[in-house]
Amino acid sequence: MFRPALMTILMLMVTLMLAPPLPATADAPLVVLDRTQLPFDLGPGHPANNPARAANAPHAAWNSAGNTANSQAIRGNRPDNPANEQRVIFTSDGSVLGYYAPNAGGVLNLFDLNGRRIAYRPARGTQSLFTTQGAWCGTVDGLRDGGMVLAVTPECARLFVR
Repeated sequence: MFRPALMTILMLMVTLMLAPPLPATADAPLVVLDRTQLPFDLGPGHPANNPARAANAPHAAWNSAGNTANSQAIRGNRPDNPANEQRVIFTSDGSVLGYYAPNAGGVLNLFDLNGRRIAYRPARGTQSLFTTQGAWCGTVDGLRDGGMVLAVTPECARLFVR
């Protein structure tokens, strides 16, 4: 039997998959997940998604806050960049929490509305999201139309509203 949180996530994903195709750069819904309901291959217990894996670490070259490609100081990552108006992270009630910005190395960065980097998805080997401190934060699910859904833990979702 499905738990209410899982059913909500599944309903949102089905709704989004049936929606008209979106351009490659599109707004991304954020849903809060119960990680105990995730399949093993999406959770932090899977070796590819483990925060201790070197390629997932916050100090790995492409993931690092010290890498200028991840800094809010560069134009591509700033809240006032017009391209980021097409990369909004929003909740099911329509609240805007922030935006995402991919960098040239393939890392997907998530920022709050003030441009503070909240989380990242490493360039290769995982769909998992990690906080800037390196904690497992959730997962990115790509949709067949090129869009995506960000499914995050409650702790990670709270980082957007600090």
